[in-house]
Amino acid sequence: MEPAAAYLDPRSGATFALEQPRWCGPDHAPLLLTPLPGLTRAQIDRTIRSLWRYRAAFPLQTDAPITLGEGCTPLLETHINGTPVRLKCEWFNPTCSFKDRGASVMLSLLRAQGISHVLEDSSGNGGAAVAAYAAAGGMRATILTPASTSPAKTVQMRAHGAAVDLIPGSRQDTADEAAARATSIFYASHNWHPFFLHGTKTLAYELWEDLGFRAPDNIITPCGAGSNVLGCDIGFSELLRAGEIDIMPRIFAAQPANCGPIAAAFLDGADEAVPIDILPTIAEGTAIAHPIRLREVLGVLHATDGGAVSLTEAEIAKATLDLARMGLYVEPTSAQAVAAFGKLIGAGAITAEQTTVIVLTGSGLKATPRVAELLGMAL
Repeated sequence: MEPAAAYLDPRSGATFALEQPRWCGPDHAPLLLTPLPGLTRAQIDRTIRSLWRYRAAFPLQTDAPITLGEGCTPLLETHINGTPVRLKCEWFNPTCSFKDRGASVMLSLLRAQGISHVLEDSSGNGGAAVAAYAAAGGMRATILTPASTSPAKTVQMRAHGAAVDLIPGSRQDTADEAAARATSIFYASHNWHPFFLHGTKTLAYELWEDLGFRAPDNIITPCGAGSNVLGCDIGFSELLRAGEIDIMPRIFAAQPANCGPIAAAFLDGADEAVPIDILPTIAEGTAIAHPIRLREVLGVLHATDGGAVSLTEAEIAKATLDLARMGLYVEPTSAQAVAAFGKLIGAGAITAEQTTVIVLTGSGLKATPRVAELLGMAL
């Protein structure tokens, strides 16, 4: 198994061989991978109906991937407030969120490197995905999650056999506890490990294939730590290098105003975090107060001529229920992207003539207590 890339500290330029599993740089810096060449349409394995059809684009190869059929999710053509749009329905993944893409690739490649027990911290969907794919791959998983996380998510983790520890305090408190425990269990964090991003990049490959081997004009995605923003950038950049597309899509990040450090920095014109108040939000999946790759995410938004949208709780709530009335039951975290679409159309930042894809990241079943609150129901 020959590595086709190396770990990369994008801030110092230092590289490290892939043979040695690692989740951060020597000075605790978040890592990416050195650029990969991408694949051409001729290299798609059309005998496989999962994201592993793009395995030729992965940084390491394995003959025994951990797969549950993730990827190949529907791209729904519809109208929102009279404007044509395409919805990428990522809740069709096995654990009902886009995080399965990253978990499948990350755990497959880590298992190939000899890792058998992984530590993850998550507000829900990432932990559920890691728990499921660890179970499918015969690996042990320990998941740390905020005590306030929706039971629908923590129950799912436990059902898959993961050891789940509820951590008092904020999402950041949970991340800090995970970093402290990383000395004894390999930290396979969906926020930290670059292999996870090479799973999420398959969203870009899939949209390219969905659209007849072309890139959309715009992609709007919910954004917490930014794995879909970075994954789409990695995937479409590879397709650009491979000569399969001529231009990058514009990438837009949707965040709650109550916890939106990336949107706040972008809208402030800053390339670093700016001071903001952190408040509770119904979009719990994006409640990341201190995203570790904030600079890199901002770089993608600027480089692609995209942007960021900050959303009130009322706007997120309305979008959640509006989608449900269309038959699309997604969690408030996902609905942010639809609320952002409306604001971007209204501002003229994107137009109806362009091909716009909204990424709906997770099922409403993951956030039953939150949706019940929006409906004024007691559980």
